[in-house]
Amino acid sequence: MISESAGAGLAGALRQWRVRRRVSQLELAVRAGTTQRHVSFIENGRSVPGRSMIIRLAESLEVPIRERNELLLTAGFAPVYPRTPLDDPRLAPIRTALEQILRGHLPYPAVAVDRYGDLVSANAAFDALIAGVAPHLLVPPVSVPRLLLHPQGLAPRIVNLDTWAWHVVDHVRAESVRNPDDRLRRLADELTGLVPPRPRETPHHVGFAVPLRLRAPGPDDSRELTLVTTLTHFGTATDVTVAELRLEAFLPADEATAALLAELLTR
Repeated sequence: MISESAGAGLAGALRQWRVRRRVSQLELAVRAGTTQRHVSFIENGRSVPGRSMIIRLAESLEVPIRERNELLLTAGFAPVYPRTPLDDPRLAPIRTALEQILRGHLPYPAVAVDRYGDLVSANAAFDALIAGVAPHLLVPPVSVPRLLLHPQGLAPRIVNLDTWAWHVVDHVRAESVRNPDDRLRRLADELTGLVPPRPRETPHHVGFAVPLRLRAPGPDDSRELTLVTTLTHFGTATDVTVAELRLEAFLPADEATAALLAELLTR
C-alpha cells in the first residue's frame, strides 16, 4: 500500500515528466491505455497507481529507465530495471557486440560512451585521431566531450571550432534539460566556458550535416579531415547500463578524408 506522502511525491514527479515532454493528459492517457480522468486523478493524488501503471506511464513519457526506477522507489515499489556493471559476466555478449561494432568502423574512428559522455571503449582509429592531446585528459573517466573541446584536447585542431563546438554543447545541454541531471548540467556549463562565443549569424552549411573540420595529428601535417558524426544506441534495453550506452562514429565526408583516415591508422 502506497503511503499518502509517497503518493503525493509520485503524483508530482509524473506531472513534471508530462509537462517536460509537453504531453497533454489526454495524449498520455491514450498512449498508456487508460483514461484522462485516471491520469488526472493520479496527478492530483486522488488515485494511487499500481506498479504496472507507473511503468506504462513512464514508458509512454519516454522516461529513461534509470528514472523509472526512481519513480517506482518514490511510490514504495522495488526497482525493476537492473543496473549491471559492464564488466559483469552477464554482459559479455554486450561487450562483444560493442567491440565488433567498433572494429567494424575501422578505419574510421568510433567510440562507445555512457550517459555522461565518458569513454567506455574506443577503436584504434580514434586513438590515432586524438594523438597528441594532454595526458591528463586521458585519465579515466575520460570525458569525450571535454576531450573534443578542451584547449589541450582536440580544440586547437578544429578548424571550425566556433560553430561546430556549439553542436556538442547544445547536445549536452538539451539532454540535461530533457532528462534532468546535475552532472550533465555541470558538464554543459563547463563546456560552455571552454568554447568561443556563439556566432551571431547562423553559418551556411553545404550538405546534410554540420561537418567537423579537423587538422590531421602531427606538427608537420597541415591536411584537413572533414567528418560527420552519427549516434546510435541499443534499442529496447531493460538494463540501465546497456540503455545508457551510446555509439558515436566519425565518418568521412569526402574521399580525401577517407584516404587520410586509413593512412593515420597505419602509422
